[in-house]
Amino acid sequence: MSESMTKPEPVLLREDTDACVTLTLNRPSQFNALSEELLSALQEALSSIAEDASKTVVVIAANGKAFCAGHDLKQMRANPDKAYYQQLFTQCGEVMKTINAMPQIVVAKVQGIVTAAGCQLVAQCDLAVAVDSARFAVSGINVGLFCSTPAVALSRNMSRKRAMEMLVTGDFIDAATAQDYGLINRMAPQDALDAEVAQLVDRICAKSSVAIAHGKQLFYRQLERDLSGAYAQSAEVMACNMMNEDAAEGIDAFMQKRKPDWKGC
Repeated sequence: MSESMTKPEPVLLREDTDACVTLTLNRPSQFNALSEELLSALQEALSSIAEDASKTVVVIAANGKAFCAGHDLKQMRANPDKAYYQQLFTQCGEVMKTINAMPQIVVAKVQGIVTAAGCQLVAQCDLAVAVDSARFAVSGINVGLFCSTPAVALSRNMSRKRAMEMLVTGDFIDAATAQDYGLINRMAPQDALDAEVAQLVDRICAKSSVAIAHGKQLFYRQLERDLSGAYAQSAEVMACNMMNEDAAEGIDAFMQKRKPDWKGC
């Protein structure tokens, strides 16, 4: 039997294009459920990209009919142990925290159905673009499991009442409703999804990666502080940003009516 017939498909694919990295969930027959192996692959890839100053954007995409069906319930039921579950949910939380902490902007490219921890993944990404036929549900409640960890990301993206309704009903919402709720930024027809994501990625990559990194870090940190602390922290970050070579170049380019030449350092 040939190696190509015996070697399993990788659960995560990576494609690098200039300043953008696309990570594609590749468990289509399992609806891209977040198995231990997929979570480990995501953690390894995201941690590596976070250290790469040449990258400005990460796109998380998926193969198949579903973007992500949440945790792998079959794998979970095969390991009925509280310590195992604690480790699994902690592992997932580490992936989500890495998305939040990394300097690159992370964009979810949603091509299909999203459920449970899949909604957590979409909500945790900095931006999200979905096909207009996508549907979203936090469906753990339907099998007797309140989606507590997805609730962390959802409640930080939409109003409490909208998040709670999704969490306690398990009902699906369509892409238009998800956009209205703040779960996604944009939606597009199936044949225009690639172009919509590419346009967004190109616009971000055209900006200073240093300013993006400063801004993303500040954006999330200030949300956890009171108004006075938020302004104090933002003033410090902005002052540091102003001392960077890219800021000087950008302001000079604006005044001279030319395109800036970002240094990225």
